[in-house]
Amino acid sequence: MRRGASERVSAESDIKVEIDLAGGPVEIKTGVGFFDHMLTLFAFQARIGLKVTAKGDTWIDAHHTVEDTAIVLGAALTEALGDKAGIERYGESRVPMDETLASVVLDFSGRPFTVFRASFKNPKLGDFDTELAEEFFQGLSRSARMTIHAEVLYGSNTHHMIEGLFKALGRAVRQAVAVTSEGVPSTKGLIDQ
Repeated sequence: MRRGASERVSAESDIKVEIDLAGGPVEIKTGVGFFDHMLTLFAFQARIGLKVTAKGDTWIDAHHTVEDTAIVLGAALTEALGDKAGIERYGESRVPMDETLASVVLDFSGRPFTVFRASFKNPKLGDFDTELAEEFFQGLSRSARMTIHAEVLYGSNTHHMIEGLFKALGRAVRQAVAVTSEGVPSTKGLIDQ
């Protein structure tokens, strides 16, 4: 089916995500404007359908909303991939944004690990603390049980740097989830869940 849905309710947030790897509408409402923009770009570049509704304790800050959305998105993505039979598994993308070059390389390996190399001059974009970009990538990696190496190779504009990372993530996911063969893409015959 290549569709997945997940939700998570805690004292800090209430998150619902629906994903369709075949495409479809993109509707993002997290209450954090810059984050909505990044998730929309991610979905567009991944060419997936994505619905996200989030209510979080944003009167404190956006941390719980961003991290919990990543966790729920990863769970929905895992459901959509099932046993991962036929997928390419690996994805890689470099995206230029004016003066910035961002790179994301990933593997739906069943082994969560994140390398995040970026430093931002501007600590905040709207209601989004820029350090939350790394929190998002780490939460997604853990929940989707994937390895992600994300890096800004160079750049100076914080908006461009984070936007480049989210676009590169989308394009790398698009490549990795593409069905290109039969069977599970591992010599083991399975990808650890």
